[in-house]
Amino acid sequence: MTENELIQRCLQHDRSAQRLLYDRYKTAMYTLAYRMTGDFDQANSVLQDTFLAVFQNLSQYRSEATLGAWIKAILVRKAHRSSQQTPAYLLMETLPTDTSSVDWGNDAIDAAHLEKAILSLPEGARAVFVLIEVEGYTHREVAELLGVSEGTSKSQLNYAKKRLRELLK
Repeated sequence: MTENELIQRCLQHDRSAQRLLYDRYKTAMYTLAYRMTGDFDQANSVLQDTFLAVFQNLSQYRSEATLGAWIKAILVRKAHRSSQQTPAYLLMETLPTDTSSVDWGNDAIDAAHLEKAILSLPEGARAVFVLIEVEGYTHREVAELLGVSEGTSKSQLNYAKKRLRELLK
């Protein structure tokens, strides 16, 4: 089924088409939500809120970007808002002290160690880092999505990289 056919069927409230759309995008969107929020439950909540917004606003989709990009933009905004509302007293897991899985000679880092380091970043720096370095957004796009200036985006990315270098030493 083409993307346009899927959208048309979803607009007609076809439950099987809605399920297909959800199944097509859920994994990638959950991964991004988790990377931005750093919390499984919060990521699930963001994912649910995102797809509710998608189905409620699908008639406003204008095909200027792919459907996946449109959904991703909704998710990024919702994840950013959700992270801002998370109480500051939540404790982050500390990085593991066992670095035996880190290959320091080749600068190769264990994926789980890197993931924990990214998740330990403050929300703003983590969001900018994930959007630029993982998802491939530009500073201009990140600024629009997060409602910050390009300078703030650049500053947050610089801070995130510096902090990650410290954590992964």
